[in-house]
Amino acid sequence: MKILMILTSHDQLGDTGRKTGFWLEEFAAPYYVFKDAGAQVVLASPKGGHPPLDPASDTSEGQTEATRRFKGDGPAQDALARTVQLSDIKAAEFDAVFYPGGHGPLWDLTDDMGSITLITDFLMQDKPIAAVCHAPAVFRHVKVNGMPMVQGKRVTGFSNSEEVSAKLDDIVPFLLEDEIKKLGGHYEHGPDWQPFTVVDGKLITGQNPASSFAAATELVALLGQAGGRQMTLEPSDAPLEAARAT
Repeated sequence: MKILMILTSHDQLGDTGRKTGFWLEEFAAPYYVFKDAGAQVVLASPKGGHPPLDPASDTSEGQTEATRRFKGDGPAQDALARTVQLSDIKAAEFDAVFYPGGHGPLWDLTDDMGSITLITDFLMQDKPIAAVCHAPAVFRHVKVNGMPMVQGKRVTGFSNSEEVSAKLDDIVPFLLEDEIKKLGGHYEHGPDWQPFTVVDGKLITGQNPASSFAAATELVALLGQAGGRQMTLEPSDAPLEAARAT
């Protein structure tokens, strides 16, 4: 089982002068779900090299078992520091793809032609595609037979109310919930800041950081390779105190 994880290379939160990037929990929890299931994991990003970490996701309030495990895992840190450039990736070499979120993808992966082409290839090859929190934004410009790929699909992602709670609704280039609905997707959500995952065929989406573990677990199950160490995460709201304070 070979799984591709694609992270953002964007580090600016609009024109606020503040930093953004990928959300640590949304990378770390899925990474270890995949590794513990015996998967080979390849990390990629548009620019390659070390993707930017959203500093708000690395506060003491945001730590979980997965993030602490990552901080003590030298090989995992080395792999993150040397992500493959997205343009060098071919869908045929992987069984599935997973996009961690953070606000960064709203600015780069959403419009990245390499990502759009790659997702299209995964769809054509009938392979699972998963994205969590803001990362479902990467589907924005992907089309199937000329129509938005999310049209008629059950999809979740960071909700409008969560964006308002994070006080970033006037800063992001678009609200993900509104965009999914605009594209004809059947947007679903659970309570703010709590785990909520939707599976529609081979499309898996998670609403927020707390949904990362569940979305990754659904992906492994979909691949028919579930197994490995069962990781018990801390209460779901623990990694989200940092998000609320963003």
